[in-house]
Parts: sequence; C-alpha cells; structure tokens
Amino acid sequence: MIEFNEEKPIWRQIYDLVCTRILSGEWSEQSRIVSVRELAADVGVNPNTVMRSYEKLEGDRIIYNRRGIGFFVSEGARGHILEIERTEFLTGELPAMVERMRLLGITLEEFEHRWNQLQNDR
Repeated sequence: MIEFNEEKPIWRQIYDLVCTRILSGEWSEQSRIVSVRELAADVGVNPNTVMRSYEKLEGDRIIYNRRGIGFFVSEGARGHILEIERTEFLTGELPAMVERMRLLGITLEEFEHRWNQLQNDR
C-alpha cells in the first residue's frame, strides 16, 4: 500500500511509481512487470485505475503489452522517461519555481550557492 497525494490523480501517481521503478533499475528493459491486478492489490486501488496508468505508459513507449503474457518494460524506456520528466520540469515546475524565487527575492547567485551545497552533501 502506498500513501497517495491528494493533489495528483491516483493514476498519475501509479504512472510515476512505475517510472521510478524503471529509473531505479528495479525493473529493467525487456523485463516483465507486475500485472494490473497484482499492482492494484499491492497499492490498494481499483484495477481500472492501474490499467489507465498502464495505457498511458504504453502510449508513452515506456511499457508494452504482449497479449496473454503481460506488460514489459520497453527498450529505451529509461530515455523516454527522462525526456518526458525533463520536459515536464522545464515547462511546468521550473517556471513556477522561478516565479516563487522572484517573489521571495532569491537571486540566481543564492540559488547556485545552495545548489552547490546540496550537490556536495550527496
């Protein structure tokens, strides 16, 4: 069971969960992933919700369906995920972040300094 965020649709959170498992290497390219029913039971949602996530993942070329066998991670899935996530960040999150920084009076130099601190802590 996962803790869902009320601000984002559940199907999208499941989509993100699958992407995270692929990016982390838990699910590798060409490997079979859990079935719709298995994932629905694991996270405690209706199978139709998981199916909606899988359909979007399939449309984004991240997974593919082998009829009668199940879903598999597509070749190049990691690259597709990174491309999608980067685009979403650059067009969605970054403009909001820049506006928030502007409102708070945070300069690029302050941001860069903090960025470097955080990178060194890793």
